[in-house]
Amino acid sequence: MGAVYFYHLTRSPLEVTLPMLLSKAREAGWLVHIRGVSAERMGWLNDKLWLGQDETFLAHGLAGGEYDAKQPILLSCEEKAANGANCLMTVDGADVTTEEVESMQRVCVLFDGNDASALELARGQWKTLSDAGCVAQYWSQENGKWAMKAESVR
Repeated sequence: MGAVYFYHLTRSPLEVTLPMLLSKAREAGWLVHIRGVSAERMGWLNDKLWLGQDETFLAHGLAGGEYDAKQPILLSCEEKAANGANCLMTVDGADVTTEEVESMQRVCVLFDGNDASALELARGQWKTLSDAGCVAQYWSQENGKWAMKAESVR
């Protein structure tokens, strides 16, 4: 049974925070699906991941390629990832279901805390998922470090 972790981005942008979380997920042995809502934004994020430092490079691909099923990290706007992911990371308000939280090792919801609509959407997702009985944690940056600020357990 999985859990959903909400990451309230206030100090570090998505293109800095996401690689850190992806590294941790890959260290855990998880296959990752990064779900967004815009193909253009997924393309932008794909480019940012390609520009990472050599020693921390994260093998990944943008969905729609010949080797999607072999990608350890796959970016798409689709509900299901072709790589058999057991970790889902959502960006830009992409939807997450209770069933996904239950079936994945981990679900991460990354949202821009400086965007009022993104913050409101994340609050709604937290309420929906925690009310449905999903284990949830809320993480925020304080003084440059991540700290858990709230937790909802079964």
